[in-house]
Amino acid sequence: MEHDEATPPPRGRIVMLVDNKVEGDSRVQKIARSAAEAGWDVTLLGRSPDGTERTWRLGAAEVRLLPVPEPLHRRRHEFRRSLRWPLAYRSGGIAEHRAQWVRAWRADLVVRSALVTRRAAAGELAGGPLRRARRALRRREVAARLLDRWVWLRTKMMNRVRYGRRFRSPWDRAYTLFWQLALGDRAWRRLEPGLWDYELAYGPEVDRLRPDLIHAHDFRMLGVGARAKIRAGGEGRRVALVWDAHEFLPGIKPWRDHARWLPAHRAHEREYAPYADAVLTVSADLAALLRREHGLAEAPGVLLNAPADDHRPADDAPPPDLRAECGIGPDVPLLVYSGAAAPQRGLDSLVEALPRLPGVHLALVVNPALRYVERLADRAARLGAADRLHVLPYVPHWQVVPFLSGADVGVIPIHRWPNHEIALITKFFEYAHARLPVVVSDVRTMAATVRETGQGEVFRAGDVDDLVRAVTAVLADPARHRAAYDRPGLLAGWTWSAQAEVLEAVYRRLLPDAPPPPHADPPAPPTPRGALRCTPPT
Repeated sequence: MEHDEATPPPRGRIVMLVDNKVEGDSRVQKIARSAAEAGWDVTLLGRSPDGTERTWRLGAAEVRLLPVPEPLHRRRHEFRRSLRWPLAYRSGGIAEHRAQWVRAWRADLVVRSALVTRRAAAGELAGGPLRRARRALRRREVAARLLDRWVWLRTKMMNRVRYGRRFRSPWDRAYTLFWQLALGDRAWRRLEPGLWDYELAYGPEVDRLRPDLIHAHDFRMLGVGARAKIRAGGEGRRVALVWDAHEFLPGIKPWRDHARWLPAHRAHEREYAPYADAVLTVSADLAALLRREHGLAEAPGVLLNAPADDHRPADDAPPPDLRAECGIGPDVPLLVYSGAAAPQRGLDSLVEALPRLPGVHLALVVNPALRYVERLADRAARLGAADRLHVLPYVPHWQVVPFLSGADVGVIPIHRWPNHEIALITKFFEYAHARLPVVVSDVRTMAATVRETGQGEVFRAGDVDDLVRAVTAVLADPARHRAAYDRPGLLAGWTWSAQAEVLEAVYRRLLPDAPPPPHADPPAPPTPRGALRCTPPT
């Protein structure tokens, strides 16, 4: 890589790995941008959502989205005939082909019917020929409808075969146990072979880039990064590996309800965790869980997903005004929720509370295209509160804080799931920097923080009565809760600038021969507490 005299040479090459499309993942974006601003040569590899490779710049970092074919992601039963559903189409596209063929036939019959009608109106068809033509069209239309239903039935059976199996049968449990006993932590190769799809898509690109350090985000990318490190070692190259654990794997509710998912992914994580030279995570509680889960010598370092305070592009337009987007004035009480929309996020409780909060409006800054969001809007309409629910799209992550600041209260009604209990989530920090009083459910870490700082109220998760109480209390005295943000050092510690220093210290410890960052003081910073050094197994 060539550099002109005005551009300092990179301090080393860092390849970051994530199993999503990067957009919408503020933590990954901020880490990549901060590392590149500190002088590292950063390439962020993500997953293309549509199979098309894409490239763009994120500050000084390069982002590349890779296609990830998934042939191993599909289970073998999807390719076999089902005794329970004998009429099901086999996988491979035949169902889609037949359905499209029937649609084409029916479209053709509509045109032919129109032609017969036109010819009859013009006097070209009459009497017996006209009746025979119409009878023939009716027979074909009936046949097309019957074939359409037949294709629909066989396609439905195919989908039952493909998606209906829950992998909870005694056979599946026995299968899982057998491979666990036979292969130990290598059992994921049999239980979740789809993890190889990530390796085959990302691995060659990582090898081609020849990084000095790999920053692997979350559990799927840990294996990709560890195997790349092993291959580099076989060539005589030293590559450092940072594992950034966003969630506690045993606390995830598997999206596929079967006996294999969690044991397979835990085995995969256990196999490759020892190869990490440093472990980072999102909270002290999660760090303690990871230390116990993997027998780590030290707790992982904590890198909070705090809001970026200096990542706004120079040519960026001013953020939209939240109240203007909702069409309300400055004196109207306004609650805001920003983030993912899903039942476990507790948004149903917010909508149910609206009839009991007269005059209060609610802004949901979410993905408005989700069916779940549509159901929330329908529920608000049935409750007579449709005019007080406002569904708004996301804004760029550097605009989130000023955008949210137009509200009166930030709400986090999240349900009590294991991974929800152990972290201060992104929106918590965003509400704080927007200086919003908060109302949070009684998930452990956030509830304890709010009670300690006094920045809001806590309610029982899923309890609409208690949610109404908490919102009413905050709206009655918002100034008292906002005053919590005047506490010296509170918001300063919840900034991305502070977190970027932790990240830089980890990188500099793992790559001690790299030159210092531009404009940095010559002495290297001390090793941050919890930046774990692991010894790979032999």
